[in-house]
Amino acid sequence: MVAKPQGQARTVMDKILEIDHVTKSFGGLVALTRVSFSVAQGQIRSLIGPNGAGKTTLYNIVTGIHPVTEGAVWFLGERIDGLKPHIIAKKGIARTFQNVELFENMSVIENVMMGRHVRTKTGLLGGAFGLPAARAEARAVLDRSMELLDFVGLKERAHDDSSGLPFGLQRYLEIARALATEPKLLLLDEPASGLDPTESRTLCDLILRIRNSGVTVLLVEHNMEVAMEISDELVVLNYGTKIAEGKPRQIQNHPGVISAYLGDEAI
Repeated sequence: MVAKPQGQARTVMDKILEIDHVTKSFGGLVALTRVSFSVAQGQIRSLIGPNGAGKTTLYNIVTGIHPVTEGAVWFLGERIDGLKPHIIAKKGIARTFQNVELFENMSVIENVMMGRHVRTKTGLLGGAFGLPAARAEARAVLDRSMELLDFVGLKERAHDDSSGLPFGLQRYLEIARALATEPKLLLLDEPASGLDPTESRTLCDLILRIRNSGVTVLLVEHNMEVAMEISDELVVLNYGTKIAEGKPRQIQNHPGVISAYLGDEAI
């Protein structure tokens, strides 16, 4: 077990996220075993592996949904495992989900504004009394939300019902809502799932633009064409254990990765 005091800070250097010998058990089931890797600021790093490899479990640990059994998670030099999800979000980590999760009874713009509220300050009381600061903040939330819809290509659909969007556009809306929290690190969970080749190419362009805007990206993706095209480096999990780490070409030619995806007969 890695014994490091909660809340301790350490030198950040260029690392925005550090997964430090993380183990996660659910009763008798061990989902992750001493997984370690880091993500550099400004990087697009993909986390790949077959179904059941532990990728989403790791996301749930980083975002505070699950506690670690052993190990630690560091964000910008601060240990964050054990913190509540809303605290982690305020510190600058946002995520999307494998299955799109939108507020279906809200419009497109309202969905993005909900994400923006993690950065608001005036609160319900100020809004109820129509205080000047609250009105100004509400206008800023609306303006920024429209900017983000423009960024993902949904500005013209701002007042549409979110539930009426085609599936691919719902993916982009979820990304816009995550960006509304002003993340330093964005965790994308299979964003290309369900997209056709044209939509996947558009998604790749969007992820690159997100990185170029100053947001670091950690990507879980089963679409290997997407992962290999846009990733600076990849980490490969299999049965909860890290089996490989490196640049796309190294991963493509790694015998353990080929075996994990195609079986031992492939090597």
